[in-house]
Amino acid sequence: MLAVKGIYENGLVRLEQELPIKEPLKVIVTFLEYPDNQVSEKLSFNNFSFLSSRKKSESYKGSLSDAVIEERKSDL
Repeated sequence: MLAVKGIYENGLVRLEQELPIKEPLKVIVTFLEYPDNQVSEKLSFNNFSFLSSRKKSESYKGSLSDAVIEERKSDL
């Protein structure tokens, strides 16, 4: 077994070193990190309820707009 470090980006794995391998080989890619900001389920109108959203946000004592702006700024 050979272990080589690399980076996964935009659907491609880029290895940190050149390998002298000419023929195709099967590989197993193990992700050592996993981003916490991955969305596990997409929002659809079928599972959206204005009343449940309103109920869930009752205890929030701030500006939702300001919170969204700050969150987006931190992502930049």
